[in-house]
Amino acid sequence: MTDRPKKLLTLVLVRDGRRVLLGMKKRGFGAGRWNGFGGKLHPGETVLEAAHRETREEAGIDIRNPELCGIVEFEFAGSPEILEIHFFRVAEFDGEPVETEEMRPKWFYFDEIPFAEMWPDDALWFPLFARNKKFRGRILFEGHDVILEHTLEVVDEFYLDL
Repeated sequence: MTDRPKKLLTLVLVRDGRRVLLGMKKRGFGAGRWNGFGGKLHPGETVLEAAHRETREEAGIDIRNPELCGIVEFEFAGSPEILEIHFFRVAEFDGEPVETEEMRPKWFYFDEIPFAEMWPDDALWFPLFARNKKFRGRILFEGHDVILEHTLEVVDEFYLDL
């Protein structure tokens, strides 16, 4: 175990049957990679409020009934903090996805997910997401492209006040 501080973040994956909405990150952390929508919490904001805000800011849609489906701690060798990402599965939303300054959204069928253009860990947890499982884990990176260690387990439920 570590006593490094945790930074809370969100990641929203909008699902439409056998498709998922991803966004090409255009700037900042993760630029040049396809990812879900999300980011860090603003002061005083809950994880759930951040999930709604980030998706609106990055994809121009308002999500409804987000379901917490994963919590993964990301560590980067040499970094002083742990990134605790709360993953949300969303099947309902209002509006149409639009390109923003930060992201370019695109629908992908599950058998066409561009894993080679995503974070390396996405290939580990995405199959659980696709099968509607809930998961918890820890992933240790060296830089941004090499996974040194990882654990992922399916869980029945999360007991959190979001």
